[in-house]
Amino acid sequence: MSELGEFLKAKRAAIAPEEVGLPAIGNPRRVSGLRREEVAQLAAVSVDHYTRIEQGRVTSASDNVLTGIAVALRLTDDERAYLRLIARPRAERRTGRPPSRVAAPVHDLLAALPHTPALVLGPRTDIVAWNTAATALFLDFADLHPEHRNLVRLLFLEPRIRNLYQDWEAVAAEAVARLRMDAVHTSGDRRLTTLVGELSVQDDDFRRWWGGHGVRAASAGRKRFSHPLAGPMELDWQAMNLNAAPDQTLVTYTAPSGTPSHDALRFLTAWTNKPLASSSEEPERIRSR
Repeated sequence: MSELGEFLKAKRAAIAPEEVGLPAIGNPRRVSGLRREEVAQLAAVSVDHYTRIEQGRVTSASDNVLTGIAVALRLTDDERAYLRLIARPRAERRTGRPPSRVAAPVHDLLAALPHTPALVLGPRTDIVAWNTAATALFLDFADLHPEHRNLVRLLFLEPRIRNLYQDWEAVAAEAVARLRMDAVHTSGDRRLTTLVGELSVQDDDFRRWWGGHGVRAASAGRKRFSHPLAGPMELDWQAMNLNAAPDQTLVTYTAPSGTPSHDALRFLTAWTNKPLASSSEEPERIRSR
């Protein structure tokens, strides 16, 4: 089944008929959630047309039809945006391409933030650069094999990262949803396919959340940490696109001045004094692996 079909099937399976004012007739129902004909009825389209859309036999659905489906399935704003992206013809979507190098001014910016943990993420949340404060908050990414420097992968498979979060399940589920939203912009990405396959095999939660087709486009929020050195902290994160490198995102972690979290973060970043590292400055021990 196509990406569009899997998304629509997952979303209609998550809605009970009673939630949208339909009688729960035909029990026991052969499918969970809404049937195709019920979605078509709610979206004011023919059953045949909706079926063809879900089966990937419609190359481009109209905005009115997509809006009707979005209303019928009670999609969030992020899910509506995702629906329109995956409903576009394949030619309108970008194909996979090698990530660009991190520019020298970006490295300078990272070094100029001694008390602000900052990461530069490439496609599929690969960690391509970081500053000293980020190693203090998370871990020293230079100690990891380059292929393992991926934020979502570390969130699920690295205990030191997993145990940092007070509410790991909420953080991890949102990360999976953001990964799916980001993935729609690049087709044929073998490394993404490998990442999803690895995590699906090794973690039941990831497999369940990825299969649920949740999507998020959040660019800011707050995370609660429980750091082994600095203790509990509530840090605000922001994700900012780098205009000079569209495939790169700068993510920073801060705390309001005067708060216990701000003091804890200052203590933590002052405690470590390691040189800046990034994927473009690999230690010999990493290159030789």
